[in-house]
Amino acid sequence: MSSILIREVSADVHSRLQARAQAEGKSLQGYLIGELTRLAERPSMDEVLARISERRGGVIGFQQAVSDLEFERARQ
Repeated sequence: MSSILIREVSADVHSRLQARAQAEGKSLQGYLIGELTRLAERPSMDEVLARISERRGGVIGFQQAVSDLEFERARQ
């Protein structure tokens, strides 16, 4: 396992994180590991935009677009 050291965290931020950890019945370290893991699993905005740009350029045609729009409207 790797370690991370974070310096210069304000007392206010530290106390809020400590309170959240206690509310979940976790140590501060356990709570932060969970939060960092959750953060790392979410794609960054740059990753999302890169995926979008890779998918651009498809052509579905007018009739298919109308059909898809009608289908989506009917679902609501």
